[in-house]
Amino acid sequence: MEIVDLIPQFGNTLYTIGAFVIALSVIVAVHEYGHYIVGRWSGIKADVFSLGFGPVLWSREDKHGTVWQVAALPFGGYVKFMGDANAASAGADDTFEQMDDAARRQTMQGAPLWARALTVAAGPVFNFILSIVVFSAILLFRGVAADPLTIAELSPMPAAQELRVGDEILAIAGQLTPDVENFGAFADALPGDAILDYTLRRDGQQVNATAPHPYPPLVSGLTPGSAATEAGIETGDVILSVDGAPVATFAALRDIVAASGGKVLALEIWRAGEVLEFSLAPRTMDLPKQDGSFETRYLIGITGGMMFSPKTETPGLFDAASYGVNQTLFIVRSSLSGLYHMAVGAISACNLRGPLGIAQTSGEAASQGWTSFIWFIAVLSTAVGLLNLFPIPVLDGGHLVFYAYEAVAGKPPSDLALRILMTIGLTLLAALMIFALTNDFLCP
Repeated sequence: MEIVDLIPQFGNTLYTIGAFVIALSVIVAVHEYGHYIVGRWSGIKADVFSLGFGPVLWSREDKHGTVWQVAALPFGGYVKFMGDANAASAGADDTFEQMDDAARRQTMQGAPLWARALTVAAGPVFNFILSIVVFSAILLFRGVAADPLTIAELSPMPAAQELRVGDEILAIAGQLTPDVENFGAFADALPGDAILDYTLRRDGQQVNATAPHPYPPLVSGLTPGSAATEAGIETGDVILSVDGAPVATFAALRDIVAASGGKVLALEIWRAGEVLEFSLAPRTMDLPKQDGSFETRYLIGITGGMMFSPKTETPGLFDAASYGVNQTLFIVRSSLSGLYHMAVGAISACNLRGPLGIAQTSGEAASQGWTSFIWFIAVLSTAVGLLNLFPIPVLDGGHLVFYAYEAVAGKPPSDLALRILMTIGLTLLAALMIFALTNDFLCP
């Protein structure tokens, strides 16, 4: 093999690593800033705020006496509060006993219980806030489809079509178009023909036209790590046939894939006027449902969409915020349900991925555009916030359990108990990471 042949692969690896580092750095910075700022508001002084570990590349001290630094290993970060024995705030250092009462009040060990609890909880809470803000901002940026349903942009299609930008769609296949909110169900009930009749309002006149089904087999999105992504399918592609059989709608494609049993499918794809051929095997995926359960289906990792973009309007701030909250809560519910279903063997344990899988996903999300990448960061931020709330010693949730014990018992756990529990927590966390990393290598 020539060295030049390795350049594309090497470039893709660097791109994946770069995307992963950016995503992780943003999430860690927000998480640790939550600890830092709430600690400061609670009267706890931070000595160091570090993004990364190891040798310090850059640092400066602010007016509050906190050293802000960037370290060489960009895979995490920490806030070290005054008096902490380590970055995990597990125990006091040797200077704690020599401090006066005023100085001790500025440490995690000497602060009131409420201040410590709020400071620890702030990290995961800030992760959730980041997710809510990102989801809300993306909805504000994209907008929501507005009534009446009007064409704002047309996607390139292999079949001739007579629609124009600005057309208001009055009826399709003789059926009156409902409001935008109900258009999805309306489109599902339309005939499954490749070309349908449209009734339009154009420049104040009612006209008739023919055009593809509103939901053709158009690739509007790709799932990172899916069979379609690995095969080289791109957004904007239109699937013409599967195993030689023409495909008219995305619903028909979905049914073919679901019934494939995982066998290799031959896809004929139209891309910018060129017809290409791909072969790929659908994979089973466990999909979360709104009721918290899961369904397992064969998928190739393609998201469908309309063959036109509708005119949009900017939603209100309350609607956008509600969307962000609901999206974050859905991820939390799905994650908890997924862990439960994996534990009882109802779904595959391969749904749990480690750092290599997350890095690959971050690279593929970034390759699909900044909106996809920022969305991925928001999803991962929710997952990180949730993980940190697990009642495992060394995680934020473990510290909160210790504080809850202190609130009930009137005193913190003994040093011996803390050391034992911390060791157990580290062991559990290491076992979980090894299991997830093993899945990165063994799972398809």
